[in-house]
Amino acid sequence: MKGYRKFNFVVTILIALILTATIGYKFLLDVSFVDALYMTVITISTVGYAEVGNMDEKAKLFTIFIIFLSLGTVGYLFTSIVSSFLEGELKDAWRRRRMESQITKLKDHYIICGAGETGQNAIKQFKISNVPFIVIDKDEEKINELIAEKIYAIHGDATEEDVLDKARIKFAKGLISSLPKDADNVYTVLTGRGMNDNLYIVSRAINKNADARLKKAGANNTISPNEIGGRRMASLMLRPTVIAFLDIITHAGDVILDLEDVVICENSIIVNKSLREIKIPEKTGLIVLAIKKYNSEKLFFNPNSDEILKIGDTMVVLGTEDQITQLREIANDLGKRYLS
Repeated sequence: MKGYRKFNFVVTILIALILTATIGYKFLLDVSFVDALYMTVITISTVGYAEVGNMDEKAKLFTIFIIFLSLGTVGYLFTSIVSSFLEGELKDAWRRRRMESQITKLKDHYIICGAGETGQNAIKQFKISNVPFIVIDKDEEKINELIAEKIYAIHGDATEEDVLDKARIKFAKGLISSLPKDADNVYTVLTGRGMNDNLYIVSRAINKNADARLKKAGANNTISPNEIGGRRMASLMLRPTVIAFLDIITHAGDVILDLEDVVICENSIIVNKSLREIKIPEKTGLIVLAIKKYNSEKLFFNPNSDEILKIGDTMVVLGTEDQITQLREIANDLGKRYLS
């Protein structure tokens, strides 16, 4: 708005300058209004055509004054136009083109379909976790706001195959469908599952019977905001201390602790070693809450210290971000210094 006010002010000054010069030439040169306007235009534009009347000293001094004043005004007007263009459409186009180029290189990223209230909260959590993700929404204004915040975003309908393809769904790690209608979520899940069999999909479920339809369409998990909201309100009333602890873990309050999963990779120095041998709490300060064995969906809570870690096993741990990063390095054979 400030730029537009400045632009309008300069245009007003230019119009006032033209009117003043035209009236001045009409009386100084004793010519018609058209001839005075012609004299004004050739003076301001500095094209150098012949004068239409007898230029005495007063007329010459008046012309010098108009030339200097017009040069500054027209120059400032031109600069304002160019600046507005560069800061507006051109800058937006450049930012969008750069974003599209970066999207084509993404792998193991996440896709958030829908930038409504549910989607916005998911976006906040992904930003906190600092993982790559793309947002898809039909509202162009929301997409422009996200792009301005340097968030990858695509304007389009998430139920359409070509839009999901632009988001590189075939290379994505997971998809969140948080659209406002169950039918759209079902269609998005169905389309996404058809394009990527290995995609982990979580969908919003609005109506009571939507859960079964979404899972049948290919969703791994469903979330009902209304159901979760009701449970949380009851839990806050009945078990406030437990919820306060969970808020710390899930980042609902101040970020203090992370609850993360760490996979044991092939070249890790802790493969085929027991929890007692690697001493994770002593070396990293983390708490190992559970272990999920490779090719198993079952979680073993509070694992025994004699539990042997194998390639592909997943540890669920609780601790700070730095502690978890330290364990990830160990699990990827980059942390020998921590165990020496």
